[in-house]
Amino acid sequence: MSKGRIEEEQQVIRQMIQLYCRQKEGHATLCDSCRELLVYATQRLEHCRYEAEKPTCRKCPIHCYRPDMRARIQAVMRWAGPRMLFHHPFAAIKHLLREL
Repeated sequence: MSKGRIEEEQQVIRQMIQLYCRQKEGHATLCDSCRELLVYATQRLEHCRYEAEKPTCRKCPIHCYRPDMRARIQAVMRWAGPRMLFHHPFAAIKHLLREL
């Protein structure tokens, strides 16, 4: 079982949450709310039933997040997604290619 795909997704979500917390919310380090979201997202990815074959969250047929956390992660992704091209271009392009 390969964990590479899951680890890549965890890295991307970590980068997005850190970017959101630092630039949108203005914190130097992760605030408690963003830390909670990161831990939750990381745990959900660790238990993904698709493992190495995992699609991007947008294309996934199973939405494994609780409704409140899903709304929070969507807000983070909506804000940080376009900015990832400037801050983490390799990760952003790789993620976009997986959606195709």
